[in-house]
Amino acid sequence: MKRKRIALWLAMAAVAVIGAAYLASNSPFLQGGSHKPPKAEAAPVKPISETYIIFDTVVNVKLYGEHANPGQLAEIKGLLDRMDRKLSRTLEGSEIYQVNQAAGRAAVPVSQDTFDVVTKALDYAVQTGGLYDPSIGPLVSLWNIGNEGAHVPAKPELAKAMSLVGYQDVVLNPDKRTIQLTRPGMALDLGGIGKGYAADRIAAYLTSQQVDSAIINLGGSSIIALGSKPGGQSWNIGLQDPDQTRGTSLGNVQIQSKTIDSSGVYERFFIENGVKYHHILDPRTGYPSRSGLKSVTLVSDSATDADALSTAVFIMGLAEGMKFIERQHGVDAFFITDDNRIYETSGLKDHIHFTNPEYTVSSP
Repeated sequence: MKRKRIALWLAMAAVAVIGAAYLASNSPFLQGGSHKPPKAEAAPVKPISETYIIFDTVVNVKLYGEHANPGQLAEIKGLLDRMDRKLSRTLEGSEIYQVNQAAGRAAVPVSQDTFDVVTKALDYAVQTGGLYDPSIGPLVSLWNIGNEGAHVPAKPELAKAMSLVGYQDVVLNPDKRTIQLTRPGMALDLGGIGKGYAADRIAAYLTSQQVDSAIINLGGSSIIALGSKPGGQSWNIGLQDPDQTRGTSLGNVQIQSKTIDSSGVYERFFIENGVKYHHILDPRTGYPSRSGLKSVTLVSDSATDADALSTAVFIMGLAEGMKFIERQHGVDAFFITDDNRIYETSGLKDHIHFTNPEYTVSSP
């Protein structure tokens, strides 16, 4: 019942997050591979589509072209169901659930998917100095943001949860393919990477099926544009204003074979005593991040990269986040600060069309 309630909430909220693809475009901006001249606009093509739920998130997949068929949608459903049974923290019996239950007691054998995701997650933890930390599960459970009963925890509870966070205490054994949490009470939470990994798996499956035109939308906060629109034009992705109260568009970006992933204060939050508490928790403080940002949006070749790094970069804040992204291959970003200023990394200059007069594009 809880999963159904959350799914319904996410379905309504998805329209207010990062946007949806629509069939209107101009020249291609962010493309995989070399720059190509625009092709003539093709007549609208009706996709085949389906909506699923994974990690309590609404996922919509639209497939285009002669190689797309309903059987692929059924295969994708099976893939997502398997990912949920492996990577969900809250689904009883999932592999991550079993790892968490065995914390401090035993190593748990897992599938190759789960082992690979946790391996990647720990790599990101090292790269970001622990700002992305997959062992943040105790803090996520304590705050419970996005669910009924969310509240500011008492300081003793917060201190206890923080003492259980530490990616260095996650032990992987590649020979036995096991994962062990060394201290009782530790818990992995892959919410900051699992959706991206699942999206990349969908894209890889569709590519193997020769489907070269598709949109994979994960809850509105992460979108993979596979290939181009039918006819060769870029996908035109609308960008949502991070201030939900306005409900207006921020602008749009045209992409081919790229992922857009956004993290921001608008996604899940609660208000207590007039203070807004969002879901992006800073492992250094145990509280929602106060980095001076409303949102950060990554444009990347990999949904897995974008999913994990968007969280860490949000916590870093503008100055450090800009420097970090400029060092990454195949990743660009734009940042929106609390004072409604937009800052872009060098690879995005002139590639996004911002239309909302409430925001000012500034130089770092």
